[in-house]
Amino acid sequence: MTNTYQIYLISDSTGETLDRIFLALKAQFSNIEYKIHSYSFTRTENQILKILEDAKNHKNSIILYTIVDTNLGKFLTNISDRKKIPCFSVLGNLILNFSKILNQKASHEPSGQHVLNDEYYERIEAIQFTMNHDDGNSINDIEDSDIILIGVSRTSKTPTSIYLANRGFKTSNIPLVNGSSLPQTLKDDPKITCVVGLNTEAERLVDLRKNRMNSLKETQNKNYTKFDNIKKEIQNAKKTFKKYGWPSIDVTRKSVEETAASIIKIHEIYKENVK
Repeated sequence: MTNTYQIYLISDSTGETLDRIFLALKAQFSNIEYKIHSYSFTRTENQILKILEDAKNHKNSIILYTIVDTNLGKFLTNISDRKKIPCFSVLGNLILNFSKILNQKASHEPSGQHVLNDEYYERIEAIQFTMNHDDGNSINDIEDSDIILIGVSRTSKTPTSIYLANRGFKTSNIPLVNGSSLPQTLKDDPKITCVVGLNTEAERLVDLRKNRMNSLKETQNKNYTKFDNIKKEIQNAKKTFKKYGWPSIDVTRKSVEETAASIIKIHEIYKENVK
C-alpha cells in the first residue's frame, strides 16, 4: 500500500519512551495507515546506516528517535537529510532546554532512567507490596499503603493497582462485597491513607462478569452476573463511598492509564490536606 507511512522508531535504550510518545502522537491523526519499524539499543553508526538503508527502500518513511549521544544523533540527522528522509528528535530539544534552565550539562547516558538508584528500589518495593495486598490480602498493615482502591468485583482494581505500583505507589485493593468486607481499620479511620472508590455502569459490569465466568467455565453462580444484583451492588458501593467520604471514579469509559492518572491527582490532593 503506497499510502502507508513507514515509521522508524530508533532508540539507544529500550525504546519504551519512544513507543509511548508515538502512541500519543498517532492518536491525533485519523485515517492514516502506519507500519512500525522499531530499533532499540541503537548505539553505533553502523547500526544507523543499516536502518537508513532499509528506510530508503520504502516510500513515505519517517524517522523518530531518542538518542542522547549528541554526536550519534547528529550523524543520524545528517545521513537522513542526505537520503531525504524526514527525521525528528523526540527528546533532543527538551534535554537541551532543560540543560540551559538548570544550568547543568546532561549526562547523555543511554538508559539513564534505568539506573539502580533509590527511586528504582522504591518502585520495586511498591510492586512487591501491591502484589501482596491484592484482592483484600494482608490487611493487617493496610495503613502502610499509599493508596487503597475499593470497588465491587471487575472494576479494574488489580490492573490499576499494578500500574500505580509501577509509578512507585504502594497500593492495596479491596473487593467490596458488603459492609463487613471492609477492614475494621478503615471503618475506624476512613482517612488513614488515600482511599479511592472505583465504580462502573451496571450494563458494562454484566458483560465483564459474563466474560470472566465464560473464561473460567463457571456456570453455577448466577447471581454474580444478574443485572438486578449488580445494579444493587453498585448502588451500595456508592453509598459506602459517600458514608466514609471517599472520592470515587467511574471507570466505565476509562483506560487503566486514565483511571490511574485521576487517582494520582486525588492522592496529591490528599497529601496536601494532611500536611
